[in-house]
This record gives sequence, structure tokens and C-alpha cells, in this order.
Amino acid sequence: MIRHYAMISSILATAGMGAPAFGSGPAESTRPAPRTSQAVVVSATPAEQATPEATGDEAGLRAWVSELRPRALQQGIDPDVFDRALDTVLYDTEVIRRDRNQSEFTKTIWDYLDTATSDLRVQNGQKALAQWERTLEDIEIKYGVEKEIVTAIWGLESAYGSFRGGDSVLNSLATLAYDARRAEFFEGELLDALRILQAGDTDAEQLRGSWAGAMGHTQFMPSSFHAHAVDWDGDGRRDIWGDNPSDALASTAAYLKHFGWTTGQPWGVEVALPEGFDYLLADREVTKTPAEWAQLGVTALSGDAVADHGPASILLPAGAQGAAFMIFPNFAVIERYNTADAYVIGVGHLADRIGGAGEIKQEWPREDRALSFDERIELQTLLTKAGFDTQKIDAKIGPLTVNAVRSYQQAEGIAPDGYASPRLLARLRNE
Repeated sequence: MIRHYAMISSILATAGMGAPAFGSGPAESTRPAPRTSQAVVVSATPAEQATPEATGDEAGLRAWVSELRPRALQQGIDPDVFDRALDTVLYDTEVIRRDRNQSEFTKTIWDYLDTATSDLRVQNGQKALAQWERTLEDIEIKYGVEKEIVTAIWGLESAYGSFRGGDSVLNSLATLAYDARRAEFFEGELLDALRILQAGDTDAEQLRGSWAGAMGHTQFMPSSFHAHAVDWDGDGRRDIWGDNPSDALASTAAYLKHFGWTTGQPWGVEVALPEGFDYLLADREVTKTPAEWAQLGVTALSGDAVADHGPASILLPAGAQGAAFMIFPNFAVIERYNTADAYVIGVGHLADRIGGAGEIKQEWPREDRALSFDERIELQTLLTKAGFDTQKIDAKIGPLTVNAVRSYQQAEGIAPDGYASPRLLARLRNE
């Protein structure tokens, strides 16, 4: 979803809401935990680990709506629009519960990809592409974003339209804006939702989406809708909610183009690393041309140099024991949709497979499991105590923690791949 707040807990159901007649896909979330601190989803700090209960209620929400009204009108919301939309808004305790429990989500990249790029999801993607091929080809011509990429995002965000979310966006955003934790962010999204109604793109009944306000076939937050949604079919409305997905698909391509999509450039290519590879080079800050990587022994699986698509980095999402990828600037463009490496690889690999490519060839360390929230906290604490400061104890395995892991690995004489595994945590416990 585009700069999603709720990129974790939404479940991709497999039927309903005018869905295409494709086979049912896995009824499981395809939204992984964010990779870095840039993500909108925020894990709890150690002091917040005891998840607070919802403290609001219906009366409190009604009082908050009254306080919001003059601020909304000052920002251009029509009084009638405000009153019609929010006079019957409800406080949703389930939204608060799901918001509080996001940080507990843990999943390995291979488990995620098993679902996100399953044979069934690929087959359904090929059917969806065939059904909307003319539209997707025209969108590709206008925006330069390959039809397989747009289809893959559609597949991961709503199972090709089969689950666009059934929660009231107004209830969800009002509840979260009234709640103190993310008040400013969600108040802004709520006002943007009101602007959608004011512009006539849809009505309050159709304004439905995920529990945190992401909407439609490709799950736009209201602010992203305003910035990037387009009226592809020319009916005077930017309708990303209805059975016809063309506005949503074009809006997704417009979004990616805005953030610098390069036509013809892959998101990444699976590569083979040479024996003795310097794992310190597997860093997003280290970029080389494919020819320069080939001189260091990094090649396509065929043994040939990767085609020159521009500067590239080496990504090891599961460390030295997992698959390796040479990633190009389009990888970072997909990150604007969701900052998790697993999501970006999921989109890219699903797009490749929809286009006829095979599965990832290299093995994953399937004997590993994902670290739990508490274990990530413990890992950061032990690293810092051992002199490898993670700078934050927040359960996010982002660049700061990865750098600390690398430094520890170097000191211990093991491959400095930055991979925070259960084995690494066990080793730290035994120090």
C-alpha cells in the first residue's frame, strides 16, 4: 500500500466485493514488517511493550469531532460535507486493538514469498493481466511502468481486487485521529478523506478499505490518493473502489512514475556470489555497475555479467546463507509503496513470474525462524552491551542495527552479512 500505516495486519481475503472469478489465493497477509525506520508502522519502544488498552469511547469521539469541525472548515472542508460524513461516525475498538498489536508481526522472507509469489497467485496474476491487458498496456505506454509490475502490486495489495477492504474509512481514521498515539497523521488523512467526498470521487458508503484507511484495488491512503490518483476511464471520478480497476491501476503507475520509475530497468536480478566475497560490499550504500560487479565475481546465475541497467547494489535479505540479488534504482521506487525488502522482492519476483520467469533458484536458510519482538529487543540490548551500539532499542532491524551486527560479526571472525538470525542471538547470549 502507498506509504501505508497499516501494512501488516490487513488480511487478503479471497472472495467478495465483485471480485474477478479467479481461483482463491492464500487468505494471509502479504504485507511484511517494514525494513527500516522510514516505514510508517512504528514498533513499540521498550517502555511501550506492555500494550496499552484503548482508552477512548463513543462520547469522547463525539466530543473530538466537535473540536475538529472548526479546524476542518478552516482548511476548506464544506460544513455540510463534514456534518454528513462525521455525524454518525463510530468509535472502533477493533481498530485500536490492531493498531496496538502491529509490532508483534514476524515472518521470514521465504515464508512471506511462499505466499506472496505462490503458483496460485502467479496464475491469478496472469489471468488478471489477460483480462485487463489492453488497459494495462495503455497505462504502460503513458506512464512507462511495465504492466507486470502494476499487476503484481495489485495482486499483493488486494489479491487482484478480490479484497479491497470492508471497513469504513471514516470510522477508522476518526478513531485513530481521536486516539493520541498518531493523532496528527490520522487527522490529516481524515481531512483528505473528506476532500475525496467533497470532490465527488465517491460517497461515504463506498469509502471503505483496510482498518487503517488504505483504500481500493491498490490500497491508497487518502493523502496519496489526492497526490497521485487519476481518472483513467474519463468518467469524471477517480474511482479506485469499484469493480473496474482501471483508475486504481493507472494511479499506481502514476505514483511509481512520480517517484522515478525507469522503463525497462529490472527491480533486481538474482546473482551468484564468488567464494570469498567481501560481505561488507553487500550494502545499499555501495553501488557499482554490473560490469564492475562482474570483475569482483558477482554474476548472473548463468555465469555471465548482468546486463548494464545502471548502478546497482547487492542485497542479501537472508544473509550469506540465502539468495543474493543485484538491485537497481527501481527497487527504491517500489519501496515508496512499502519499505520492507520482502515486499519489494515480492512485487518484483511476482511480476517476473507473471511475465513467465521461473522461481528464485538459490536456497533459503529455512531452518531459521524470524526473531520475535522481544528477541529483537534482546538482540539490540546485547549488542549495545557488548560494545556494538545499535543507537536505538526499538525492535527494528534497520541500518543502525545491521551495522552493529556487522561490526560484531567482524570482531568475531564470521561473515559480516548483517543478518540478525536466531543463531546470532544465541551466540550473543553465550558471550
